[in-house]
Amino acid sequence: MFKHVFLTGPPGVGKTTLVQKACEALTSSGVAVEGFYTEEVREGGRRVGFDVVSVTGKRGILSRIGYLPFLLCYCFCLRQSFPFSLVDLHAVLASPRCSSGSSAGRREHRVGQYLVDLVSFESLALPLFRNASPGGRAVFVIDEIGKMELFSQDFIRAVRQMLGSSGRPVLGTIPAPKGRPLGLVEEVRSRSDVKLFIVSTFDSTLSPADLLCSCLNV
Repeated sequence: MFKHVFLTGPPGVGKTTLVQKACEALTSSGVAVEGFYTEEVREGGRRVGFDVVSVTGKRGILSRIGYLPFLLCYCFCLRQSFPFSLVDLHAVLASPRCSSGSSAGRREHRVGQYLVDLVSFESLALPLFRNASPGGRAVFVIDEIGKMELFSQDFIRAVRQMLGSSGRPVLGTIPAPKGRPLGLVEEVRSRSDVKLFIVSTFDSTLSPADLLCSCLNV
């Protein structure tokens, strides 16, 4: 018998949108919803990162494109101010002074062009797990279990504990298989108590109502 519901599919296919609509439907049906989802951050029409947002609206940074920390590094390490040239910036990045500044001793977590703010993510996400209400018909949202989130070992432990707890269904998302397998993602994919929906741009048959029925029947 299925206990949890997960969506999988490529980036940008609409997994988070479906989760958000399902949460609205669950709330309207009188079902308590807790947890978080991941939201794109755009500036001038361009994606510059991701935020983690609780279902109650509390927001924290998950990641930003990598040049932002580099600009801060330039300003603080050299005590310069804007504007400056790209030649200057490249010179700074090639200098050991940049890595010996205020960020020394902090491990950098990167996914492609994005730098992950692990402290910000854990500060928002982990308390949601710790303060989750007792079981019953409450649904816990985890959007998503992906490369960025999996830099956090505490997050991995919290997810495993939540999936193994009794009486609390999870509505979550995982990425489609690509490249090197992600341990926890494959664990979720192979669990016998997980009902997995594949979301595709070529298949619009999956609706929030489907997720609502699945969450209420798990």
